[in-house]
Amino acid sequence: MTEFENAVYELDVYGFTVVEGVLSADQVESMRRVLIRLDEEVGEEREGEGSCRHVSNLPTRDPIFFPVIDHPRILPILEHYLEPSLILGSLNSRIVRPGDGDQGFHSDIPAEMLNMASPVMMNTVWMLDGFSPKNGGTRVVPGTHRSGLPHPASDADVKYYVQPSAPAGSVLVFNGQCWHAGGANRGDANRHALFAHYRKRMLMFQYDPHEGFPAGWYGLLSDRQKEIMRMKHGVDAPRAADVQVFR
Repeated sequence: MTEFENAVYELDVYGFTVVEGVLSADQVESMRRVLIRLDEEVGEEREGEGSCRHVSNLPTRDPIFFPVIDHPRILPILEHYLEPSLILGSLNSRIVRPGDGDQGFHSDIPAEMLNMASPVMMNTVWMLDGFSPKNGGTRVVPGTHRSGLPHPASDADVKYYVQPSAPAGSVLVFNGQCWHAGGANRGDANRHALFAHYRKRMLMFQYDPHEGFPAGWYGLLSDRQKEIMRMKHGVDAPRAADVQVFR
């Protein structure tokens, strides 16, 4: 199997896959360094279950994150499920610190939008540190993308899940219907990751990349990145994600 074929096979059967070696060591180090700076400048505290530091709308924060948007090893997998007209719903970050606990299992798609034939959302987790059960790597419940349920019952004990271990530079790709959750960080260092969330074209942005996007960075975007963020007509375009597709 090719890498693409294997990814699609695992996504169809399990609801998730891991692609290793997507980002180089230099890219990982540079992105992590910028993310740490951004956390100090604009990061937010997310309290409660699955507490973490959160940095939102990364395309408006630094161009170093642009290559994530249309990476040639990941985008074809997403297009297979969401079609080439997909949008970038959001590109954010979660920084899980030692002592931050388990997040509750959930899917990213509300019950009324679940579709066993074709998901409306796909997620990617870009590991800027190696993921492991010790440092709170993302947990996923295999097969739940076909459960028809947006989350487990409130009194259910989810016993059977996978917590993939992979080196920094890897990308976890999963069907948005698949139950998943951040893990508790029992290590001694922060765990950094980017979360790029993609949607079918008829849906709105989760975090609008037009909002606060510096005009001087527009020329740094590839044509495909502009399409995915609906910026082909500039950064002041209307904010309904699908409004530009057929203009």
